[in-house]
Amino acid sequence: MKLLLNLLLKFITGLILVCLLLFLPAGTLDYPGAWLFLALLFIPMLVLAIILLIKAPKLLKKRLNNRETELTQKWVVAASGLIFLVGFILAGLDFRFRWTTVPQWLVIFSSILLFAAYMLYAEVLRENAYLSRTVEIQENQTVIDTGLYGIVRHPMYLSTVALYLSIPLVLGSWVSFAVFLLYPVVIAFRIRNEEQLLENGLSGYTEYKQRVKYCIIPFIL
Repeated sequence: MKLLLNLLLKFITGLILVCLLLFLPAGTLDYPGAWLFLALLFIPMLVLAIILLIKAPKLLKKRLNNRETELTQKWVVAASGLIFLVGFILAGLDFRFRWTTVPQWLVIFSSILLFAAYMLYAEVLRENAYLSRTVEIQENQTVIDTGLYGIVRHPMYLSTVALYLSIPLVLGSWVSFAVFLLYPVVIAFRIRNEEQLLENGLSGYTEYKQRVKYCIIPFIL
């Protein structure tokens, strides 16, 4: 019951926050891109949360914890939050004042990409039971090297980068997109710090890096 209440509190709080960040700057509720984004993100999020609550409550509990302990990761979380905040506000303002326009075909493509990225996120959660929101090494943790983890070392970050870059285009704002372009840079710092921690504290991770060469994008990076 405590986990359910925590889940509902964070879900409702997040939904309200996003609505405020989008609709207040837009000056209207008649913002189709915002409603499309809310549907694409929060409906799958709720479905996934219910599945985790029933089938993997321990994993859900870890995912709800976002309290980083390392200084570098605290800065990463803060920077990500700032990108989120500024990007959403600018998207609303862009819609209100019509600064930029994203072609409809690109909005549709980005909507598909956003949904696919969230499905990728769900698959990563299915494959890796150690996947906490904080950078840490857990008790009895082992290296996962099958499925998506046999292709890239950080499929979760691949999904979040795709999510962040598709969001402003679904919202119809090139101004917001320019802000969200900073997210891959922030994630690069997080990955660098995380891999140092894993190499030093997780048995077999150095050998895993040698087997799986690509970090987040197959055959590229």
